[in-house]
Amino acid sequence: MSMLRPAFTIARYTLLEALRSRLLWLFVLAAGAAAGLAGFLQQLALTESGAVQTALLAATLRLASVFLLATFIITSMAREAADRGLELLLALPMPRAAYLLGKLLGYAALAALPALLFGLLMALFAAPVHSALWALSLLGELWIVAAFSLLCAASLQQALPALAATGGFYVLARMLGSLQLLAHAPHAGDSLLQRTTAGAIDVLALLLPSLDAFTRTDWLLYASGDWPALGRVAAQTAIYVGLLASCALCDFYRRNI
Repeated sequence: MSMLRPAFTIARYTLLEALRSRLLWLFVLAAGAAAGLAGFLQQLALTESGAVQTALLAATLRLASVFLLATFIITSMAREAADRGLELLLALPMPRAAYLLGKLLGYAALAALPALLFGLLMALFAAPVHSALWALSLLGELWIVAAFSLLCAASLQQALPALAATGGFYVLARMLGSLQLLAHAPHAGDSLLQRTTAGAIDVLALLLPSLDAFTRTDWLLYASGDWPALGRVAAQTAIYVGLLASCALCDFYRRNI
């Protein structure tokens, strides 16, 4: 109980900081810009213009939510470290785990805002049930990105390297499924280099989350999503958020602040 109370306080002020920095309005602006862009490109499509609009809107909203959330987390942590706010908080009679847990809870609550907003927007273009599945999957994806951003911000302590590491992690986790298909395709050959490359990709696939299985656009277009698929997404989210938070906590206790 002594750790939860300061953690909830830190989470509350973390969420308030995000709202006062007009991040919510950036999400709204991103939603409006994505809808306008998708509507414009819909006019250029010769066939299945509605499907094209839905796919473009879903992809744009997904990338915008990840980019805005990761950027806010990393810049907020970097600014707090530069202003000596972190040292001031750690001087209070509370464990370091409370600070990290509070930040993680605050960012998790913040991630729910774009997931809810964008899910409601997608419900105008797809079935409400599948829009809800898509939004819940987006929430899990944002939680993983938030946990990794927190780890990078706490470990690297500089905004630019943390942003680069987070971007690399996200792109690689999104591409691993396609890379595995290419590495194990029949036309890939059977040389030593090809087997080594395929083995390295398989190892990465075991270590990184399968973000290509999250927030799938075909759930909206073809109503192919179901609750078991969302359950697998939830399981990956719980595992990787726990692992990333544990890594951040170990690094946090190791550092001399």
